[in-house]
Amino acid sequence: MRGDSEPAITFRKSSYSNTEGQCVEVADLPDGGRAVRDSKHPAGEVLRFTAAAWGAFTTAVRCGELD
Repeated sequence: MRGDSEPAITFRKSSYSNTEGQCVEVADLPDGGRAVRDSKHPAGEVLRFTAAAWGAFTTAVRCGELD
């Protein structure tokens, strides 16, 4: 959820998302970070990551560290 002073963010699904809706949505934040939410519960909790934390996560995924 956002407060009145917080700008709206636009979530998007990955092009790799399946048709069963089992995916997450990601939004770019104004500070360079990312927000993530469950596509099945868009009004639910939103996880927010700093740009550094998101970068470390995506690097780990690309390198296979989380397989």
